[in-house]
Amino acid sequence: MHIEVNKKLFARSDRVKSVDFHPTEPWVITGLYNGSVNIYNHLTGAVIKTFEIALVPVRCVRFIARKNWFVTGSDDFQLRVYNYNTHEKVTAFEAHPDYIRCLAVHPTLSLVFTGSDDMTIKSWDWDKSWRNSVTFQGHTHYIMNIAISPKDPMTFATSCLDKTVKVWSITSSAPNFTFDAHERGGVNFVEYHPDPHKPYIITTGDDRTIRIWDYLSKSCIQTLEGHTANVSFAVYLGGGGAPLIVSGSEDGMIKLWNAGTYRLENTLNYGLERAWCVSLNGGRGGASAMGSNEVAVGFDEGLVVLKLGKDEPSYSMDSSGKLIYFRGSEVLTSNLATLLEDGKELEQLPDGSRINLTSRELGSTEVFATSIQHSPNGRFVTVVGDGEYIIYTALAWRNKAFGQGSSFAWAEDSNTYAVLEGKLKVRLWKNFKEKKEALKGIGGWTVESVHGGPLLCARGNGFVVFWDWESGEIVRRIDVESKNVYWSTSGTLVAITSEDSFYILRFDGAAYQAALDSGADMGDEGCEEAFEVVVEIPENVKTAKWIGDCFIYTNAANRLNYLLGTQTNTVTQFDTPLYLLGYVPAHNRIYLVDRQMSIFAYSLSLAVVEYQTAILRRDLTGAAELLTAVPASERNKVARFLEAQDLKSLALKVTTDPEHKFELAIALDELETALALAEATPAPENEVKWKMVGDTALSRWKFGLARECYRKAGDIGASFLIETALGDKSGVRNVAKEAVSKGQNNIAFAALWQLGDPKAAVDLLIKTDRPAEAALLARTYAPCRVPKALQAWRTDLESKGKSKVANLLADPSRGQDAELFQEGWSESLAREEGIYGRATNGDLDVGRVLGDSP
Repeated sequence: MHIEVNKKLFARSDRVKSVDFHPTEPWVITGLYNGSVNIYNHLTGAVIKTFEIALVPVRCVRFIARKNWFVTGSDDFQLRVYNYNTHEKVTAFEAHPDYIRCLAVHPTLSLVFTGSDDMTIKSWDWDKSWRNSVTFQGHTHYIMNIAISPKDPMTFATSCLDKTVKVWSITSSAPNFTFDAHERGGVNFVEYHPDPHKPYIITTGDDRTIRIWDYLSKSCIQTLEGHTANVSFAVYLGGGGAPLIVSGSEDGMIKLWNAGTYRLENTLNYGLERAWCVSLNGGRGGASAMGSNEVAVGFDEGLVVLKLGKDEPSYSMDSSGKLIYFRGSEVLTSNLATLLEDGKELEQLPDGSRINLTSRELGSTEVFATSIQHSPNGRFVTVVGDGEYIIYTALAWRNKAFGQGSSFAWAEDSNTYAVLEGKLKVRLWKNFKEKKEALKGIGGWTVESVHGGPLLCARGNGFVVFWDWESGEIVRRIDVESKNVYWSTSGTLVAITSEDSFYILRFDGAAYQAALDSGADMGDEGCEEAFEVVVEIPENVKTAKWIGDCFIYTNAANRLNYLLGTQTNTVTQFDTPLYLLGYVPAHNRIYLVDRQMSIFAYSLSLAVVEYQTAILRRDLTGAAELLTAVPASERNKVARFLEAQDLKSLALKVTTDPEHKFELAIALDELETALALAEATPAPENEVKWKMVGDTALSRWKFGLARECYRKAGDIGASFLIETALGDKSGVRNVAKEAVSKGQNNIAFAALWQLGDPKAAVDLLIKTDRPAEAALLARTYAPCRVPKALQAWRTDLESKGKSKVANLLADPSRGQDAELFQEGWSESLAREEGIYGRATNGDLDVGRVLGDSP
């Protein structure tokens, strides 16, 4: 079994006696022998919280995530509960008269179970002020571990140094049954199989063994030996497609066992001395341990968090919707085509909904599957794992062929396939018989994997090479780092993905054949004209499929996208990682799965994809015919696509969104359409549209239309600009009136100044509490307004406590002040009358002035 082991966190600390993952946050909590509790972020490795709990060892700690708590048991007999957000101590009390060695939190009820050296187990109800609900008695030594059944949460099992395991009901103080688990030593650990359909319990003991029990028959079905000291724990790990048992011992070793064959697969040693405790991460999506592939182990000298296996499950779906996947060594099948029987319900299903699909057992496989793939015609399924490949018939799941191989690829005809043996040899088969022709140029190349399609492809370190299936000739070698290769169903496009980007290449079969016919020496590089790069997209592709010339993929940011031509479109964003299963055209839906093989659906209209493909090919006639099949709900998406292809006129005809239609009309100078849309928009939302139409009209020298649009938009500044440019005196006066009514006094003053109406300008300054400027302006341009402006100025100064300054103001209209001015007051009035006509010294209202002044 080839298992990827990735160390996510390595942290040295005091002895770790207990460890637990948070179910929704990327946190792992540790209870230490020195009396402290640490919370780590296992993504960054940082210690994010530390609690000083006691002066004695904290032997057990668990999260109670629904309450934002964690609970600890320690050697001072105390059970303590803390809020990990506020650091507040919720409660603390003496739970046992001896060391508290283990505890468990009920998954649904408000119960915490504690096991102690006093040989009892107690349940505590936090909804009833932490009352002791039941005391469970029957063991005759220290209680080492408590495990709640995933099948029936009303029962739990306990392990004890009296060499027994007891199973209890949470409501009864007496055990349901007892079995002698390890005759030659105490039982350190007990845990249920996470699959409720499997009646297995796993135990570890001081006799250095791990035992698997059928709790229905109370019989031991397997004993695992390999550790050289007391075995502290053993748990089932079901995630990453790897059916594993992970065990840890006081010998410092972590051992990985095949949960199907019980064969030892790997031994890990991190040099941290004795291993004491373990926790499985059910996943931040809330998955159970069945989907877990992350494990935390506490040692004498620190903590290690490991990721075992891959995140993506092993599955394959053929073009008809038949799905085959693995659960351990079991092979299960479902058929998405059966959803058509209830098509109406499928149409009403919201995007992202989980699909309830019945599965049945198809058979089993002899290898741990690292990959599975249907043949193109769907008749066969190939399973690769443990350095072997097996070809099964898809319907009856019968073994058709097998052999040594680390990677496998089907040709388009489903009768030809290639097998990679080791990393240096690729063998070709046709009709299940090996071909004698060898691939050209492969000698000395280290190959990581092979990929099928119109051409055979092999990936290596820094290169991708394509061969012709029939002749074995090199078509093209491309120097690029890659992690996967995907051929389109049309056979003309191929996607090559790398860690930080992917490339779409177009295969020109005619160019390759012409080079071949010309007798050119292909060498190790092949025909350069055979491929051309269409586009490079800087995204990390996780899983991908082709629909014709449409490339659908999920990326590292948990988005579902599709690429047509050179343009990417986002279908949706996920909260948790999902993996692309395939597309069923009859459903117009993309199907994805999570780690637990739960199926989710998102809509993507095939008619939309076909229409967009026709547009990219510039087949506008064909696209027009396909447009009739595009659902009305998808027209706006299509219009956005057309706009991106610089087909704005076509987009204007297609879109049903008034906002988008207006934007396109403005961009295309379709002013009549834009006017109609602006008039149909209710106020005040239409002001922006009128402004945009006015700007466009002005740029096209349509001043009359621009003037009307600015007026309807209430854009005083633009109206002032266009009225002054046109030299329309009445228009400028209307602008001034509107500016005064809307409080845009700067524009009103400028308009009055352009009109040559200083009296109204002075009145405006007075009205807007600027009497000093009004007085100066009046003295120079409108002497008849001086008394009024001075009076306003004096009043303003007096209101500010500046009466002395107010008394210093000289009024040329008063006889005693006239001599202070070089020019006589009567001469100024006469000159003003000669310019503007008869003046008056009475109070004037700005609104009236704007209507009456010359």
